[in-house]
Amino acid sequence: MMNPFLQVAIGGAMGATARYGVYRCIAWHGPGFPVATVAVNVLGSLAMGVLAILLAHRLGNHYAPLLLTGMLGGFTTFSAFSLDALTLWERGQTGAAMIYVFGSVILSLLAVIAGLAIGRGFWS
Repeated sequence: MMNPFLQVAIGGAMGATARYGVYRCIAWHGPGFPVATVAVNVLGSLAMGVLAILLAHRLGNHYAPLLLTGMLGGFTTFSAFSLDALTLWERGQTGAAMIYVFGSVILSLLAVIAGLAIGRGFWS
């Protein structure tokens, strides 16, 4: 079995590269709404739900450092989320900041619920 620290490092590189790809596909440059960050957080939450069930029911948790901690930790961007929210707030875009925060949180929670349901549908 691969060392868990190496799994996290490899997974983190994969997740960060995937996140960069999403940012390139959903360009957000200059003032505006951070759509790419929301997309990454929601997709990451969906994947977290699906992978949590897959690992628990089929693969075992020995892949958790690679997939959950590494790959999804490198992919999701709640640190970028925090900075984006604060930037909108500091620009005086209070309404956009509030929509961004609540939308990201609610959509991510709904996505992880959906991912759990999808995972349970396939692997339970």
